[in-house]
Amino acid sequence: MRIIKIFDTTLRDGEQSPGASMNTAEKLLVAKQLAKLGVDVIEAGFAYSSPGDFEAIKTIGNEVEGPVICSLARAREEDIKSAYEALKDAPKKRIHTFHSTSDIHLKYQFRVSREEALKRSVEMVKLARSFVDDVEFSPMDATRTDINYLCEVVEAVIEAGASTVNIPDTVGYIIPVEFGNIIKTLFERVKNINKAIISVHCHNDLGLSTSNSLSAVLNGAGQIECTINGIGERAGNCSLEEVVMALRTRKDLFKADTKIKTEEIIRTSRLITKITGIAVQPNKAIVGANAFAHESGIHQDGLLKEKSTYEIIRPESIGLYSTKLVLGKHSGRHAFKTRLKELGYVLSDEELNKVFEKFKKLADQKKDIFDEDIEALVSEGSVEVPEFYSLVDLYIASGVNQKPTAAIKLKAGEEIIDKLEHGDGPVDATYKAISAITGTKSKLLKFEVKGITGGTDALGEVIVSLEEDNRTVRGHGADTDIIVAAAKAYINALNKLAARKK
Repeated sequence: MRIIKIFDTTLRDGEQSPGASMNTAEKLLVAKQLAKLGVDVIEAGFAYSSPGDFEAIKTIGNEVEGPVICSLARAREEDIKSAYEALKDAPKKRIHTFHSTSDIHLKYQFRVSREEALKRSVEMVKLARSFVDDVEFSPMDATRTDINYLCEVVEAVIEAGASTVNIPDTVGYIIPVEFGNIIKTLFERVKNINKAIISVHCHNDLGLSTSNSLSAVLNGAGQIECTINGIGERAGNCSLEEVVMALRTRKDLFKADTKIKTEEIIRTSRLITKITGIAVQPNKAIVGANAFAHESGIHQDGLLKEKSTYEIIRPESIGLYSTKLVLGKHSGRHAFKTRLKELGYVLSDEELNKVFEKFKKLADQKKDIFDEDIEALVSEGSVEVPEFYSLVDLYIASGVNQKPTAAIKLKAGEEIIDKLEHGDGPVDATYKAISAITGTKSKLLKFEVKGITGGTDALGEVIVSLEEDNRTVRGHGADTDIIVAAAKAYINALNKLAARKK
């Protein structure tokens, strides 16, 4: 089983996404999370490009333990010296230098010959090697480079001291079978290739960055360069979470894995979204909101019987807690009945058939079906949750210089019980009083308030989520007095818990 190194360039290439610039504090926060994730190398920036990048690389090198810290540098003396100055105090450091090798780049951008490009590449690798032991070289636009010349460049930079040679698909041009052949050819024709790790850096312009990277692994590549959520220049880079989970899921095929702690994937993905403001598309593989959501009735039925029927990855393995069954027009009776039970409703077959028929009609009209919609359907079917507890009276005293107090009267079974409690606010005091009367062991997960209509006399609705014994219920209440609505919502949820226990 080979271990493939993960070179994360979220802080360099990923930051090149429009609007994704990060300051030093944000880069440090991301770098620390990448270290928790277990990446082998963090490309922390491009030291020569700006004082901010220089400072970020220096700070990350000094404060982040574990991964090798890397700076990008063009094949220019001033770039390489700047990279070293930023990295010199880091315990594990790498200089990553590059020069274009494709004829189109050499002719139109650099205006140099192949011989000049090769000479400069070798000289700059030697210079970088005089500063650090770990040097990486990239022949930019390698996938549009003449294969004979590419082999010559790779052999020369390895001889000059490059311990990693990266083969970038800079413009996302290559197709997996072609890329695999390039990597295979390098291994066959470059005499000293066993002295370096062959890396790949694939862009996603044709949506093939992950496929190309995996094709390279099958043909001998030992490092993949990627970003969290696949962010980066233009259409982005190879997505870290995709290649890592592909290797982990199909170890039987690749005979390879990584050292990534996959349980940190979701946390890392969400951190990048929060800092950059770049949202993940819902159907994005691995980290999209719909990646573990199922609406099809056939799929839901299979999942409820055995998860492996329709899930090749356990949600827990990437840091999620559970699969999400989305109720919609494609959902079946099994999933609908399961959700009803989770909400605290146990229906007879006849009642279930009536409510399910209404649910299907509603799903044809409404894009998203929420728990409130389901509960409304149940109520319309005259199948109510039994009221073990009901609100008789509530009095609130609160003010700027007065400790919030709630005096509540509940009917519990046939008994009327009074309780007075203080709290941090009127809702807190009310919930403490209700909790004391009912003796609930539940945990309040969510408290939402919204106005059903406009104006100060609007009918307010409160929705709460309670958890007990690893099951969650939702309660809701409405009233022109929002504290009364909050009390009704809490009591409604407690009634569902009580019904389930019974």
